[in-house]
Amino acid sequence: MTRKSKNTAAIIIMFLLFAMMSFVSGLQNPMGIIAKAQFGASNAISQLGVFMNFFAYLIFGIPAGVILKKRGYKITSLEAVALGLVGVTITFLSGVFGNYWVYLLGALISGFALCMLNTLVQPMLNTLGGGGNRGNQLVQFGGSCNSMAAALVPMLCGYLIGEVTADTQIKDVNVVLYIAMGIFALAFLIIFISYIPEPELEAAKAAAAAGEKEEEGMLVGIRKTLGFRNLVFGMIGIFVYVGAEVGISNIANLYMATPIEQGGLGILVGVAGTLCGVYWLLMLVGRILGGMVGGKVSSRSMLSVMGAVAIALLIVAIFLPKTITVTLLAQQVPVSIILMILCGLCTSVMSGAIFNMAVEGLGQYTSLASGLINTMCVGGGVLLIALGAISDKWGFVSSFWLIILCFIYLIWYALRGSRPNKKLAV
Repeated sequence: MTRKSKNTAAIIIMFLLFAMMSFVSGLQNPMGIIAKAQFGASNAISQLGVFMNFFAYLIFGIPAGVILKKRGYKITSLEAVALGLVGVTITFLSGVFGNYWVYLLGALISGFALCMLNTLVQPMLNTLGGGGNRGNQLVQFGGSCNSMAAALVPMLCGYLIGEVTADTQIKDVNVVLYIAMGIFALAFLIIFISYIPEPELEAAKAAAAAGEKEEEGMLVGIRKTLGFRNLVFGMIGIFVYVGAEVGISNIANLYMATPIEQGGLGILVGVAGTLCGVYWLLMLVGRILGGMVGGKVSSRSMLSVMGAVAIALLIVAIFLPKTITVTLLAQQVPVSIILMILCGLCTSVMSGAIFNMAVEGLGQYTSLASGLINTMCVGGGVLLIALGAISDKWGFVSSFWLIILCFIYLIWYALRGSRPNKKLAV
């Protein structure tokens, strides 16, 4: 097998892993609706599954980077997939036992797996693409697979749940859990028999053979890695981005599915899930387009322009009366919801752009940086709890002001904070 064909196979595997991450993390969106029905959770508490998914990044982000650096892409991906299978199985068992704590444990363990996968997929695609715009292009194409899987989950779960009643339970979506377990098992087999390049391991072996001095310890490496200005501000960028990305979909879903007397829109869960699926489909479209132009348009331009468009869409959505509606799937849906869903086109290219700018110029510290960046995915959990709490107190629409603040920061990062020419003191 030639080097080019080996790289192509590795790219396909990374795309598969990208899709798996979104499929599993996307389960937490409809699970929030189930938590409200089965366990009587508030808007904030219903997002604890999402929080546990992303809290795992805070705990395991740095260790995941270290594991990747020491064990390489193939072993790390096999361990991550096996851990993901365990996590989804525990989530399935939570439906059998009807226990919310077991569900949260499954979400946490699944989060560990997602953290490991996220740590290895983006740097691997960036490396296979040779970095720069070409690396960004591969990350965007990989992200389109991520979005495709994310679109399927709320649609399928919404269909399975149907109308929310007092009898709505986790076991109602067992079919989706079976699919997730099957995907993990199949992925393990495919990765096990496949070739995956190990550029960093090969470089370390070559350095050892040449008698070069062993690299510094983990703490020293982390300290030096955190000396890069673009990385530190990029970590904050990932924190607010993940919160905004999942926040738009999750809060919009809750807003639609919550009964009118509880401050929601009273839209059928299947319709709400379909519309949220469209959000992720738009992310798929955006990432495909981003991949097509990624070789010509810089990450900074992508992030700043899309951030501005997202802010405009959300501001109009906030002030537009919910009485202005359109008929979709035999339901009256406020135009403001459509504007929120359209934000998927904007958030689609942000993750890859932030990552590429954050690791620009880091060289040998890229693996550690990837782990550090992934610790900040905890923002997806922290900000979801905050958005849920705002929704409980001031209403669903008010919570979107927090998302607007997130996009304002991302525009600043694209224009100023991402510049790699300076280092912070360490």
